[in-house]
Amino acid sequence: MPQLLEFLSNHSILSMTFFVLAGMLVWTFVGRGGSSRVEPGRATQLINHENALVIDVRSDTEYAQGHIVNAINQPLGGLAQQLSNLERYRDRTIITACRNGQQAASASGILRKHGFEKVFSLSGGIVAWQGASLPLTKG
Repeated sequence: MPQLLEFLSNHSILSMTFFVLAGMLVWTFVGRGGSSRVEPGRATQLINHENALVIDVRSDTEYAQGHIVNAINQPLGGLAQQLSNLERYRDRTIITACRNGQQAASASGILRKHGFEKVFSLSGGIVAWQGASLPLTKG
């Protein structure tokens, strides 16, 4: 133990870098905006058996090019301002989706922050959904 303390004091910059990187690693696995991620297969189970609502947070143009059946389009930029439109879904399971999963995690965090409890983000987004050979609809 004394050797460890001596090393840390002699190499303070290296030690600080290590702790910052370790913290970032923990944040990557734990901190994702307070959301739980679901794989496309589990998402289909939630949709089919728990009547989960999919909220697609991509732009209107991306949504029109193809989206999960019965998904609601609510672009991430206006999500916080449009929460009143989603109040009626507060008790339902919600899955947020975007192109690759990053914005969906942010959207899940916003929803949880405002009291929505059963919120998941689609891991890998629409790209993973298509990769699992699951259908999209247009219109």
